Amino acid sequence: LHPYTEITALHGDETLESVDVTDNRDGTTERVDIRHAVIFIGADPNTSWLPPEVSRDEKGFVRTGRDVRTEELDPAVWPEPGIPFLLETNHPGLFAVGDVRSGSTKRVASAVGEGSIAVSFIHPVLAR
Repeated sequence: LHPYTEITALHGDETLESVDVTDNRDGTTERVDIRHAVIFIGADPNTSWLPPEVSRDEKGFVRTGRDVRTEELDPAVWPEPGIPFLLETNHPGLFAVGDVRSGSTKRVASAVGEGSIAVSFIHPVLAR
C-alpha cells in the first residue's frame, strides 16, 4: 500500500514490468516492480475549462437533469420551463456524461451508455 502517491511512469517492453510512484508529500520517487495495475481515473473532474455559468457541485462535477437547481436555469437562455433532459446541463443542448457528471457511477460501461442516451436527446433539442 502506497498512500499519498501517484503513478508517474510505466516501464516495460512487451508487458508492464514496473512503475514509478511519486510521494505527493515530499516529491520522492520510487520504482516498484509490478506486473499489473488497475488505473482509476475520474475521481477529480477536469471541468475548469468550462464557463463558470455551467452548474457544478461542490466537488466540481457537472450537474445534469434533475440535479440542476431551478435557480440555475436562466430564463433568458432556457427555451421552456421545466427541467433539463436526463443528461443535460443548465445550458440548453449542453450534455455531460461519464465521470465528469455529478452522481455518475464512474465506470466506463456507464459512460458509454450515457453517451448513447445523450445522442438520443439531440433531435428533441434541435426541434426546440
